[in-house]
Formats: sequence, structure tokens, C-alpha cells
Amino acid sequence: MKQKFTKWSFPGKWIIGGFGLTLLLMGVVTFASFKSTTEIKQGADSVHHTYQTLNTLTNFYAAMTAAESARRGYIFLGSGQDLNRHQNEVANMQSELKLLEEQIHPTLSQQQRFSQLNLLVNQRLALLEESIKLYHTDKTALQIQNDITERSVKIREEMRPVIAEIKAEEQSYLRATLEQSHDSINFRIWIEILGTILSLAVISSLCIILNRQWVKREKIESLEVSLAQQKEFGELKIRLFAMISHEFRTPLSIILLSSQLLNETLQELADEPQVKNLYRIQSSAKLMNHLLTDILTLTRAEADKLDYTPQLINVENFCLNLVEDLQLFGTTSHVIEFRNYGQCFRANIDEKLLYSILSNLLLNAIKYSFAGGHIYLILNSEAEYIVFQVIDEGIGIPPEEQPKIYELLYRCQNVENIVGIGLGLPVVKKCVERHQGEITMKSAVGVGTTFTVKIPHQNK
Repeated sequence: MKQKFTKWSFPGKWIIGGFGLTLLLMGVVTFASFKSTTEIKQGADSVHHTYQTLNTLTNFYAAMTAAESARRGYIFLGSGQDLNRHQNEVANMQSELKLLEEQIHPTLSQQQRFSQLNLLVNQRLALLEESIKLYHTDKTALQIQNDITERSVKIREEMRPVIAEIKAEEQSYLRATLEQSHDSINFRIWIEILGTILSLAVISSLCIILNRQWVKREKIESLEVSLAQQKEFGELKIRLFAMISHEFRTPLSIILLSSQLLNETLQELADEPQVKNLYRIQSSAKLMNHLLTDILTLTRAEADKLDYTPQLINVENFCLNLVEDLQLFGTTSHVIEFRNYGQCFRANIDEKLLYSILSNLLLNAIKYSFAGGHIYLILNSEAEYIVFQVIDEGIGIPPEEQPKIYELLYRCQNVENIVGIGLGLPVVKKCVERHQGEITMKSAVGVGTTFTVKIPHQNK
């Protein structure tokens, strides 16, 4: 018994020591990963906050433009709806301005710029209010209205560099946060690579020692003892490799998340070649996100669990916002035009499903149209339906393939060189059916395609 203990003492110490060293290395790697992840999360929170600030600036400028547009519509057309829209947009401006004051970094320079911006905003709002009051007292004072408009435009031009300076200052914080996140990611990658290599070396040494010990034991012990040792060795290897596999998957997931964060924050900080590459990455990320949304929608639809929560929305504004998003952030030179031929401005519709319907149809129109072509989103109304039409001047769909376009993963033969997997139209059909609506299509090869979606009016 003493002889056996002596034989096992030296290899046993190596096994215990090696296993302990492996656990220690994994603990160090895990601690370093946790620390780096914490820093990355803090950086992500800072980037998210700055993005919210930039988004608030964009929303403020959009509300300011919309308020001016509504004022002009009211002055020149006398539309009460334009007056209401003007008042709403002025309220939005004030709300976004207050939010901006809370969001910008509390530096002296940013506070000074905000004070200057606030002063200009108040001046412009005073001009807009003066214009409205003048219209109420004298609708024929067009020359004075034009003078007010020119003064308003001048103030707007004074506001632009102030907004640009605020935006540039916020972007400088983005750059600093980005550099810190980049250093944290690099540190994490190197520490994990080093820890993994050392862990593999220790594990390999353990395997060699265990194998040699097993060979020695096989010569002096019975078959039963030998099989038991082999089983124990196998279980140990499985546990060790399972731990290594888990440690690999965790950093890989975080690296992927971190790279996506960098992609989203570099678009205005890099030179032109880098911007192009970044834009490709962002476009691919948006496409993947859209694809995942479509897959989730189809999965829920097939399981009869597709949520349907209609609510009263401004359909015209919804369409305008969708077209603006696709036009501003699209990757092509297509011109998307929205036209409202009916009197329907509000309807009870599930907004998320409507977004899936129209965005997929418009994205398909962009994808299968020639560069620079026109795409039209038409809103109309009938006695029982609200009607949407998406019209393009693209490659068209062959007549013999038109009955199959709503089949899952089906793609026409004339689009083999265009990226896609055939999910868009099945998603559209499922969403239309969830509204108890109908979709029709007219197409001619080389001329274009028109999709018509009819959704019945519903009383809330």
C-alpha cells in the first residue's frame, strides 16, 4: 500500500497541480474578461447616451423644419390642420430642446452653445408666433409675411453652425469612448488568447501524465482496475474540454457584440474608404436584423401566435416617416415618392405589422429596380378598405412565376444575381392576412411591378 502511494504521489501531485493551475488560469481569464466587459458596458452606455443626444438634435431640427412648413401651409392655404400641426411641432421643439439640455455633456463650451441655440430658438418661435398673429389680423399682408419668413430662414442659418458644433463636441466624446473600448477589447482578446494557450499546454501535460500513469497501472493491475482508470480519465477529459468550450463561446459572443458596437459608432469618425467599409457592415447588420425580424414573424405566424394589436395611428405620417427613413438611410440612389390620393389620415391598424408589410414591399422595390429609378408609395381609401400601393419600374416578375412568389424561400429565376432568400413576400402575406386584408400584384418584365394591399376599416 505504501509502495502504491509512493508510485502515485509524484504524478498525482502533477495532476493536482496542473488541474489547479488550469483553474487558476481560467479564473484569471474570467476576471480579466469580466473587468473588460464592465468597461465595454460603460463605454456602450456612454455611446448610447451620446447617440440619444445626437438623435435629439436630429428630432429637434426635424420638428423645427416641420413647424416652419406647417406655418407656411397655414399662412398660404389657411388650413386649420396645418395650424394644429404647427402647434404640435412647436411643442415637440420645446420638448426636444429641454431633453437636449439634460443630455449634452455639462462642459462650459456645450452649455454656452446650448444657451446660444436656446436664444435663437426663442427668437425664431417669436417670429413664428408673430406671423400667426399677423395672419389672424390681416390675411393680405403677404409682404410682411415674406419678410418674417426671410428673418426666420436667417435665424435658421445661424442655428445650423451652433447645432453642428454641439454635434461635433458630442462626437469627440464618442471618439474618446471608442478608443477606450477598443483598448479594452484588445486587452481582452490578448489575455484570453494567452490564457487559452497556457490552459491548453497544461491540459496537454495533464493528458500526457495521465496517459503514462494509465499505461503503468495497466501492467500491474487487473482489467477491472484498468477499465476504471480509463473511464475516470475519459470523464476528466470531457469535463476539461467542456470547460474550455464554454470559455471559447463566451468571449466570442462578447467580441461579436463589441464589434457591432464599434460599427455603429464609427460612421462619422472615419475617412471615406473606412466609411464605405463601415457602411457595408452596417447595411449587412441592418439586413440581418431585418432578416431576423422576418424569421421571427414567420415563426410566430406559423405557430398562430402572431400578435395583432390594432390602434389608431396617423397613416399618412407613418408612410412619410417610413419613406424618409428608407430614403435617408438607404444604400441606393432610388427616389421614393409618397402620394396620398384619398381622405384617410387615421386608421386602426397594427403598426408593427404595417411596418413589416410596407418596408418589405419597398425594400423589394429598391432591390429589384434599376439605379436611379422612381418608386411610389400610394395611400388611398375606399368605402371598406384603406389601400396601399407600392409601384416600381424594375425588372418585373415573369408571368409563369407570379403564382409562386408568396411561397417561402421561393425566388424568381431573373433575380438569381441579386441578394435575397425569399422571405419578404411570405412575411407580407402573413401580416396582411392577420389584418384580414388582401394583397394583389401586377407585373410586366422590364416594365415594373405594382403591389396593392387592402386592409379593411375597423372600428375601435
